[in-house]
Amino acid sequence: MFMQKVINKTTINYEYFNNDSNISLVFLHGWGQNIEMMMMLAKPFITKYNVLVLDLPGFGASSEPDYAWSLDDYAKMLNILIKELKLDNIILIGHSFGGKLALVYALKYEVKKLVLLASPFRKNITKPTLKMRFYKFVKKTPGLRLMENFVKNKVGSVDYRNATPMMRAILVKHVNLDLTEEVAKIKCPTLLIWGTNDEAVSYEDALKLEKLIPNAGLITYEGATHYAYLERLKQTIRVLASFIGSDEL
Repeated sequence: MFMQKVINKTTINYEYFNNDSNISLVFLHGWGQNIEMMMMLAKPFITKYNVLVLDLPGFGASSEPDYAWSLDDYAKMLNILIKELKLDNIILIGHSFGGKLALVYALKYEVKKLVLLASPFRKNITKPTLKMRFYKFVKKTPGLRLMENFVKNKVGSVDYRNATPMMRAILVKHVNLDLTEEVAKIKCPTLLIWGTNDEAVSYEDALKLEKLIPNAGLITYEGATHYAYLERLKQTIRVLASFIGSDEL
């Protein structure tokens, strides 16, 4: 059953399954997605653990923030919701944008374990495309600046082009946030699940992140994409069940 709370003037749509467990699982979807993208992974656990699945602000049935939230703002919202639901021993499971939010949350608040599904953690360091170089040229050229917004809409990512102005501003903050120096501070057990054919967040990033986080392990899905956790759903559920239950309190 869907429920809603208003936090920081923003309506949060969520589902919560309370089993009076001493372990609470929180599922965080990726950019442009919603509850349904994580419910397939969460469903096997909703009768044993406390399980929270939510539409992050700006997605699904949750409202957009009234200003451009940073990931710190998203983490604060999540912490308020977790406290209101009185959840303890939090295990965060995040895909892509939700995984980056999980990293930020773990750097600020207490977390028992982390599961990161193709989660970005640093700025994209790939070489700019021809279209992007043209946009930068337009942006720097006084006589062409009136074309800037038009060109930006044409050369930006699909996520950027599909977003509202508010969510575009949030996306820019997300993309520009580099956590490379911060993630080494995460001490909780961390499980990484990645596909080798991920074109959104490269497998090289998975290898680097595994080295940066002191207590991290990497599960590799050969040939899988950015949605590896869904492409190998049964395997992911087994791996997640083992990781969650390895030291139940």
